[in-house]
Amino acid sequence: QESRAAAAEGDRPAGGASLPDASVPSLGAGAAEPAAEPTKAQSPSREREPEPDFYCVKWITWKGERTPVITQSENGPCPLLAIMNILFLQWKVKLPPQKEVITSDELMAHLGDCILSIKPQEKSEGLQLNFQQNVNDTMMVLPKLSTGLDVNVRFTGVSDFEYTPECIVFDLLNVPLYHGWLVDPQSPEVVQAVGKLSYNQLVEKIITCKHSSDSNLVTEGLIAEQFLESTASQLTYHGLCELTAAVKEGELSVFFRNNHFSTMIKHKGHLYLLVTDQGFLQEEGVVWESLHNVDGDSCFCDTDFHLSHAPGKEAAGASSPEHQLQQRQVDQDYMIALSLQQQQAQGPSALSDLELARQLQQEEYQQQRPAPAPAQGRAQPGARAAGERRQRPKQDSDCVLL
Repeated sequence: QESRAAAAEGDRPAGGASLPDASVPSLGAGAAEPAAEPTKAQSPSREREPEPDFYCVKWITWKGERTPVITQSENGPCPLLAIMNILFLQWKVKLPPQKEVITSDELMAHLGDCILSIKPQEKSEGLQLNFQQNVNDTMMVLPKLSTGLDVNVRFTGVSDFEYTPECIVFDLLNVPLYHGWLVDPQSPEVVQAVGKLSYNQLVEKIITCKHSSDSNLVTEGLIAEQFLESTASQLTYHGLCELTAAVKEGELSVFFRNNHFSTMIKHKGHLYLLVTDQGFLQEEGVVWESLHNVDGDSCFCDTDFHLSHAPGKEAAGASSPEHQLQQRQVDQDYMIALSLQQQQAQGPSALSDLELARQLQQEEYQQQRPAPAPAQGRAQPGARAAGERRQRPKQDSDCVLL
């Protein structure tokens, strides 16, 4: 099976993935720039040798069983954490019930043991030798997971990455790797400009076209550059719809976006990302984060995918009628967003961006008007209380915490 990611030489110490730095400054937000190496926290009294990376373990009740999840408080080996959290959720790797902290070396050891325990499905001698070679290759590239992987996406499909052996670990562990950075087929000029190129190839094409004497090539290069700039979030509406259709129900996978690898699952037709921010270590009700919007606006859910109330609210405030009304509005807004996203994925009858914006604007207008009768209807989007929305933090580092 063809691997789906590319690792670049000189992986960043920060451990997050990054797009190759073959871009030019004019690409702006569409291209990742080299990130500075994060500095270790030093003792205020004296400097000391860097300590081993360690991560807090969050224990959740997953499908009725107490299960560990690894969190992170700063930039770290998100490819390793994303894969290991899948293995924990699949109960292929277990930790002692009293475990509260774990080091990256321990995680690597658990991953290595898991890989070595895999048995080849085919019995023929040739296929067994090939399987053993894949295992050996995987063990050789495991250290890259703890320092980060550079992936080179193709804009033609959610599973399309440039092939390299470094990410054979995904195939060997049967862990799907996805992204949502796709070209909308309804934009033929962009489809023509981007074609089947990978990110690296597209950047090279833009540079070449800019120095071309052919006006058509110059125009094509500008269109391609505009595509990268306008989709700097590395997720498009078309990509989100394709992603929702491609991921299997209940499937645990790794999702790449904004230079970060996340653990992803599909539950009842909707996509969710595992919350690994250490800031939610004690928040048992915050386990998953919905993925239904390209702008990063999302909602937190508990282990059973029920919408969570905003953490940190005082009990008195949470029980007030005003807060309960706000929470109902959040719930309704969330369900409407998921419903609209499903409509978009159903085919030609999907709403255009303009129609969707008009519909949401009209619903907000209707909600703000005083109701002439009790049967006027329910609360609509736009009434969401300030602070209830969850905006993904935007950091300059190469591995963004969820």
